[in-house]
Amino acid sequence: MRIKIGLKCSECGDINYSTYKNSKTTTDKIELKKYCPRLKKHTVHKEVKLKG
Repeated sequence: MRIKIGLKCSECGDINYSTYKNSKTTTDKIELKKYCPRLKKHTVHKEVKLKG
């Protein structure tokens, strides 16, 4: 079962990316280092639920 998630910047709070993950195999929250366009640098992005 794949669910849609958002990746939220831990510094500015913007949801910059959205992706899918398998909720049965990946039970813990995803943390990735991604580019934040507002801050113009790479920051840690954490998983959040998307509406809909």
